[in-house]
Amino acid sequence: MERFVADFGRMYRERNEALVQLTHAHHESLLRLSLAADFKDDDTGLHIVRIGFLAEALALLLGESRDKALMLRKAAPMHDIGKIGTPDAVLKKPGPLTPQERAVMNQHPAIGHSILGRSRVPLFELAAEVALHHHERYDGKGYPAGLAAEAIPLSARITSVVDFYDALTMDRVYRKAYSPGQALSMLVQERGKAFDPRVVDAFVEGFDGLETLRQFINAQNLDFHALIGAH
Repeated sequence: MERFVADFGRMYRERNEALVQLTHAHHESLLRLSLAADFKDDDTGLHIVRIGFLAEALALLLGESRDKALMLRKAAPMHDIGKIGTPDAVLKKPGPLTPQERAVMNQHPAIGHSILGRSRVPLFELAAEVALHHHERYDGKGYPAGLAAEAIPLSARITSVVDFYDALTMDRVYRKAYSPGQALSMLVQERGKAFDPRVVDAFVEGFDGLETLRQFINAQNLDFHALIGAH
């Protein structure tokens, strides 16, 4: 009996280790796909790294537990994975999109959810939630479901704020980057409209630290392995 218990315990540990390794490999594959999607819109790939660490930091400022914040750090970078299915002619168009092109662009949350939402692993369930809802607006005028206020998952409300701010501070095909001060002002203007006031207020309160973190990521040229490996 003692030998049976010992063998069973060893098998259980080996099974758990194999599951951890499989989840890690799955996560890395999905981050690589997210990176490929991001390269369609940002030739450095640093955007998804910044999104992860900024989302984690903002979640902590909002009082979320360290475990929840850590999971969001790993999930949030996959928010735009659905852009892998968006044609470059739409994604990189320098001028305004036509209604037809906008409809194509607006499909990427559903595409991302379909890529991520087939797993029962909590990390990927969270990533699917973020991917589907990060373009919802606090005032209910977003997409794809027109959710409003607290009906939007907090994970998506956090990710949408850091994504908006970080995207504004990047050069795009249709405009030059805004300064951090300009980007912060534009974020505050959307308080209560596009974004949750509580999340915006936490971002403003912690702005100096968040911007320092963003600059550190740029200076160190961190890659997605940092998202997985750091604790």
